Amino acid sequence: MRILYAPLFFFGFIAAALALATRPLWLLPLLASAVLLSFTCEWLIPYKTAWNQTQGEGRRDLCHALVNECLTLSSVASIPLLANCLPATDLWPVHWPLALQLLLAIVVADLGITLVHYASHRSPLLWRLHAVHHSVTRLYGFNGLLKHPVHQLLETLGGTLPLLVLGLPVEVATLLAFSVSIQLLLQHGNVDMRIGGLRHVFAWAPVHRLHHLKYGTTGDVNFALFFPLWDRLLGTVLYLPGYALADDDMGIGDRPDYPQAYLAQLREPWVSGDAQPPALLPAALRQALAERA
Repeated sequence: MRILYAPLFFFGFIAAALALATRPLWLLPLLASAVLLSFTCEWLIPYKTAWNQTQGEGRRDLCHALVNECLTLSSVASIPLLANCLPATDLWPVHWPLALQLLLAIVVADLGITLVHYASHRSPLLWRLHAVHHSVTRLYGFNGLLKHPVHQLLETLGGTLPLLVLGLPVEVATLLAFSVSIQLLLQHGNVDMRIGGLRHVFAWAPVHRLHHLKYGTTGDVNFALFFPLWDRLLGTVLYLPGYALADDDMGIGDRPDYPQAYLAQLREPWVSGDAQPPALLPAALRQALAERA
């Protein structure tokens, strides 16, 4: 189950979405079933049992999920309007099979989203928006939807604007939005998935967890949403097979007091938070990084 979970989850739900492409409203219950399956497996085969202990963030997470998913749906619905504002190129390969069109959309969007994500760890202003996502101290399925809506908008623009210029059809955009949600569940889920060599192909949780390390710039790695290829090109790929993450490795080391309430998190990028000294690297992590170097 641990070996099959990630590939079956990813390809199974995306294949189901492709089969339902002519009935897009069915994608909503399909996504709900993916969330339910993800949460169930977090309890059956958790990566960290301690990460299953809630910290009273349920209402906040629900607010983030509802707001950001509504933004996604609004973005998809506005594609015909946006298309009228952009120059018509007719470059999109509408004659391709739908599955190949979706793959092309994922590759292009992934590059744009990854570059915005990378920039968010370099620009102080973008980091203040992105820090909301990194404020969690345990990883679980809903983490992927925990984003400041302004940063969500920037990532969406980075990923979809090139596609809109190419003439992305609404049908493919809907499937792309669904695929992103599935990938976010796999990236942040507290499931003990064993992906082996697939870590070179897909940025699932065993790859992405290192990005949430709280120790200064140590987590400035593994930025890709779908494909680690982009991190190889950026020189930011990291894999530490000899290091077992501790229960308290996640978060923002110099902001252990980061606000946890929803409205407070929306305000935080616009106020001056007082950074504390960065968290010190644990000896085991320092050794793992030294061995890799």
